[in-house]
Amino acid sequence: MIKKISVLLILGLVLIGCGTKKRATYGKELSTSHKRHSNTTVDKKNEEHPLPDYGKKFVKFNISSVDEYISTFSELAQSEMEAYGIPASITLAQGILESGAGRGSLARKTNNHFGIKCHKGWYGEYELHDDDEKGECFRKYVHPMLSYRDHSEFLASRARYAFLFDYRKTDYKKWAKGLRTAGYATDKKYPQKLIFLIEKYQLYKYDKKNGKEKNIAQTTTKSYDFGTHIVEKGDTLYSISGKYFISVPELMKLNKMESSLLSIGQELIIKTKKVKK
Repeated sequence: MIKKISVLLILGLVLIGCGTKKRATYGKELSTSHKRHSNTTVDKKNEEHPLPDYGKKFVKFNISSVDEYISTFSELAQSEMEAYGIPASITLAQGILESGAGRGSLARKTNNHFGIKCHKGWYGEYELHDDDEKGECFRKYVHPMLSYRDHSEFLASRARYAFLFDYRKTDYKKWAKGLRTAGYATDKKYPQKLIFLIEKYQLYKYDKKNGKEKNIAQTTTKSYDFGTHIVEKGDTLYSISGKYFISVPELMKLNKMESSLLSIGQELIIKTKKVKK
């Protein structure tokens, strides 16, 4: 009987992620026109843990089960934990719950695993999807890694979540309850759902690094060459920073800019990966 109840409960949790209604308030808080990019701590972490450049080709993931989701994204969650201090178990549990273990329609169409909405200031690809309202705008990523990074930046740069980082990375229960206290979700059972997933799938084991495990952040190249970008009509600092996977403050620093204003034909210095010979 207990086993049957557990199966029904996890099925219900996955269906919540696949449904059109979300209780999490994550996306709604991203209406500040990317103010998180002014957070120097977050920018420094981005610089220390750069993401690979996946270009513009959309990478599809066909996930068939929760176990496959975990095996696919556990290393990514661990690398984000190393870079930002968010327990991998929490990130994985939220990804499973909010994306329907990668099988929800939004996740499949957009690689958006945390339901991040567009809002003012988003100039990347997007997809219209029914959520709290019909035809809402959601961010689209070429790779789930970018969705995971957006999730990390969000928690690391919002003052309301600052107290969470005083908790040990292994204390997933405090993190789960703290997210609810900070207003991450309106669902009163949100912490219990995360804890259930963490314990059912033993996600807590990913909060402890194993020296033999690969780490995406560690294997990513940190050597760069410098190139130039010629400003075209419609370019903004944010769109350019997204194209080259560097932060807006870093782009401004490279070009000794005191203003975000751009002019067509302006030449900007950008960082590019150094090609190994």
